[in-house]
Amino acid sequence: MGLLQFLQKIEPDKKKSPFLHTLYDGFFTFAYAPNTVTKSGTHIQDGMDLKRTMFIVVIAMQLCYLFGTYNIGHQHFAALGEHTSFLSGFHLKLVYGLMKLLPLFVVANVVGLGVEFIYAAKKGHPIEEGFLVSGALIPLIMPPDLPLWILAVSVIFAVVLGKEAFGGTGMNIMNVALLSRVFIFFAYPTYISGDEVWISGIMKEGTEYMGASYGMIHGVFDWIFGGLGWSTFGEGGAAVIDGYTGATPLGLAAKGGWEAVTDVYSPAQMWWGAIPGSIGEVPKLFIIIGAVMLVGAKIASWRIMVSMFIGACVGGMLINLWGANPFMEVHWLNHFYMGSFFFAMAFMATDPVTAARTQTGKWVYGFLIGVVGMVIRVLNPAYPEGWMLAILFMNVFAPLIDYYVLEANVARRLARAKTSSAVGMEQAEPQLTVSEH
Repeated sequence: MGLLQFLQKIEPDKKKSPFLHTLYDGFFTFAYAPNTVTKSGTHIQDGMDLKRTMFIVVIAMQLCYLFGTYNIGHQHFAALGEHTSFLSGFHLKLVYGLMKLLPLFVVANVVGLGVEFIYAAKKGHPIEEGFLVSGALIPLIMPPDLPLWILAVSVIFAVVLGKEAFGGTGMNIMNVALLSRVFIFFAYPTYISGDEVWISGIMKEGTEYMGASYGMIHGVFDWIFGGLGWSTFGEGGAAVIDGYTGATPLGLAAKGGWEAVTDVYSPAQMWWGAIPGSIGEVPKLFIIIGAVMLVGAKIASWRIMVSMFIGACVGGMLINLWGANPFMEVHWLNHFYMGSFFFAMAFMATDPVTAARTQTGKWVYGFLIGVVGMVIRVLNPAYPEGWMLAILFMNVFAPLIDYYVLEANVARRLARAKTSSAVGMEQAEPQLTVSEH
């Protein structure tokens, strides 16, 4: 109670200092839940609010964060031919991954929340918690070596034009995190496509790849690890082993089909996530655990997840029937080992703001994402993935899907009402005849 009273005493004046009051309100609502509940009997009282909803979603991503952090380091050392076993050099890989992921996370959240603070102060509204999820998602769908200034520009674009322009949290028509990624994909394609972008610490100069300098990591952590008798980072700048490209499974499949993929990665590696790719998309099992958490908390729709899976299966089967090139001949089931399908299904397609909201609409929405995403992945040689564009495309059509579902429901109810009225009149006619006699 002492802390609560202290915070209440230092509350800035809303009219004199709107920005300071916005910052204060954001911290206060983060620390304390409102102590008021709905009194009307027409509403359901629940312990869930927007803040708790966002918090649960962020918690569901934590396994992806832990594995993604470690995998950044693992892929880096694998490129250098050092500590090639997945668990060897555990401390080096974890520290290296953390030093790469932390700046991405800090920049995404500071820039995104900064934009939200400015808009909240100008509108005189409290800070909305909606960006907490977007700020957690954005680092997970980016390459580990993305320049921070590009990330900052992409976040500003996504928050301003994709969210605030439509009225803020709950009003945006497209997924904010995916807008950030799609901005980079079209504005700075070389930073988010190709092979080497998925391996941290590798820069291409001419035709040779060289290990990037470790900087502070080399000096500080080598002193700590050396004192403990553990292996150290070394001098840095080591050359990447011959023949190493850092190609993702999808990149290999687009060029040579499933055989080209399995020549480099085993199905087990792809399932567990010990492969190059976006930071959070690779650990399939951990993503599924997060999806189960969201469904269990009734935050994400299982209908969208199931229908998206069915749509991807149907799309893959139809493409297999066509089979005009090695990528199209990849068995539909093997597509689930590659790329970010599960991450897109669990954390992107199920966004309750941008997805369809009717029960039938969710089935249609998820199914179409699965089909469209598979078509883009296989038939578009410039972009062998598909889920980002498919989800954004269906975000735009989600209101239209709900509109037709509601119109169909209204039409069915009117038909039932007319039928019931007609039956009632037919049953009433004999009684009129009897009364007349």
